[in-house]
Amino acid sequence: MLLILGITMILVFTFLIMSKRMSPIAALTLIPIIFAVIGGFGKDVGSMMLEGIKLVASSAALLLFAILFFGILIDAGLFDPLIKRILKIVKGDPVKIAIGTSILSLIVALDGDGTTTYMITVSAMLPLYKRIGMNPLVLATVSMLSLSIMSSMTPWGGPATRAIAVLGLDGTEFFVPLLPTMVGGALWVIFTAFILGKKERKRIGVVDIQYSLVNAELTSAQEQMDIKRPKLLWVNFFLVVSIMIILVMELLPSPVLFLVGFVIALTINYPNLEEQKERIFAHAGNALTVVVLVFAAGVFSGILSGTKMVDAIAKTLVAIIPESLGPFFPTIVAITSMPFTFVLSNDAYYFGVLPILAKAATSYGIDPVEIARASILGQPVHFMSPLVASTILLVGMVGTDIGEFQRFTYKWAILTSLVITGLALMTGALSLM
Repeated sequence: MLLILGITMILVFTFLIMSKRMSPIAALTLIPIIFAVIGGFGKDVGSMMLEGIKLVASSAALLLFAILFFGILIDAGLFDPLIKRILKIVKGDPVKIAIGTSILSLIVALDGDGTTTYMITVSAMLPLYKRIGMNPLVLATVSMLSLSIMSSMTPWGGPATRAIAVLGLDGTEFFVPLLPTMVGGALWVIFTAFILGKKERKRIGVVDIQYSLVNAELTSAQEQMDIKRPKLLWVNFFLVVSIMIILVMELLPSPVLFLVGFVIALTINYPNLEEQKERIFAHAGNALTVVVLVFAAGVFSGILSGTKMVDAIAKTLVAIIPESLGPFFPTIVAITSMPFTFVLSNDAYYFGVLPILAKAATSYGIDPVEIARASILGQPVHFMSPLVASTILLVGMVGTDIGEFQRFTYKWAILTSLVITGLALMTGALSLM
């Protein structure tokens, strides 16, 4: 019963948001409530929702303060020199722009945090995409794929950290065999960017951009805007670097860190109280939308976990695998991690499902570290999910909705997961049998 209910709920939810029959906020909130009531959990649905909201509260706070932090720095003009430099190098060639996007996002994503990756990459590249008429979904797709490679495989990234912790593994043992896969995955992302750039070049051609004229236009626009702070460029740059270092070293909880960073950035760049109110108000709409979506995603996850639908799906998957396929279990985990992590939060998958899979694998003589490595190979598909807080931020920044983003991205995400799975098998990170 729970299995059928869970699968039906996920299918209905996915169909409604991808067909644009319901908004993500409405679907994330109402669909699980309806199915929980159908399943006889009506009296407990409130507590399940509250548990889910508690689980995502930290992520919501992180996104809120990160949006405000980077928003202030964007207003102050921190990324303007970078935009001008990129514009001078890539000019109006969509192929060069797409490849430049992939390289920038791969580098930034090394810190393992999706919010900072998207804020920096999109802030730097989106004006250029708009200027020459490129599809912003190319920017979103390349950025997402870059993050899915770098964040999922590095031991300090969220998925790997969870897998290592829940199975009690050694980080070095987990990561070193994955290095060739990560390098190959990064090259694949650059190749994907090349393909998408070629399609855009065919659609709009190479746009003739006079750099000197564009530079003059940007400079003129900046002079007209009293919110720019070019004299504080290096101060703001030092602030960002400091925040990134503290984030990677985990000296402070990330929501607290970005709250402190936001307050410092606001005070340094806009000491006048009226200016501070104006800057906060300018970014309030985007921040509120993202936070509401994150809490709605918490409701979905809370009900999915609280009703034990996720447990039923996981146990059924393990039970239906024929014994003859046991030796191929790492590959099976890698493939099934795509749909699992799409419909589940990373916490639900790695803390709820992964231990079940690892335990089943031991009966076939398979080391749990291989199951941990396999579990992160579906992350390119996971990052398409509306349950991922940073993805909600990404689609908001490029001015689209989650359904349109998924329709454009799904084939590239699935292909990327299959490619890195193949690389992991070829390089020995996973055993084929």
